[in-house]
Amino acid sequence: MILMTASAGGTGTPTVLIFGDSLSAGYGIDVDQSWVSLLQQRLKEQGYEHKVINASISGETTEGGATRIETALKDFSPELIILELGGNDGLRGIPAARMKSNFEQIIKRAQASGAAVVLLGIRIPTNYGPRYSAEFEAVFRQVSESLDVEWIEFFMEGIALNDALLQDDRIHPNATAQPLLLDNAWPVISAALNQ
Repeated sequence: MILMTASAGGTGTPTVLIFGDSLSAGYGIDVDQSWVSLLQQRLKEQGYEHKVINASISGETTEGGATRIETALKDFSPELIILELGGNDGLRGIPAARMKSNFEQIIKRAQASGAAVVLLGIRIPTNYGPRYSAEFEAVFRQVSESLDVEWIEFFMEGIALNDALLQDDRIHPNATAQPLLLDNAWPVISAALNQ
């Protein structure tokens, strides 16, 4: 599902494209309460003209993102892409090297189009084993350094282990957590917008 929080018409208004999975798609909550909707509000309040387009899909992997990125770039011509993928790769045990390659494809295509990219890092539960967890988490740092992308280490910081901020599945953030997600992501988003 693609939710557009503003019309994607050719108005010349700069676009921020959210390219993620269920954490950004508003899974299990009212979309108006999602951190993406809150981002649009914050941008407006702080005087930014940007419109936010949410192209996030619940269940999306980096491989799915790599197959969709060209169409998204063509359809929305974003100035900034907020890349929030990887969680589903980890839950499926997809090899870290493959995930890294997919991220590189997405980011290189975005950068070639002239878009800036910020990367929201994810961690996975320790029951996947320390070796895989370490390899998985290292991908975000490696990609950000090799492709000169601003990033945060853990998008779910302060939320992931707090049952009061999670839905009943203990995976997805609830409505109360959404402002915290925005606050976690805001430093790299604002830095990218002001470059």
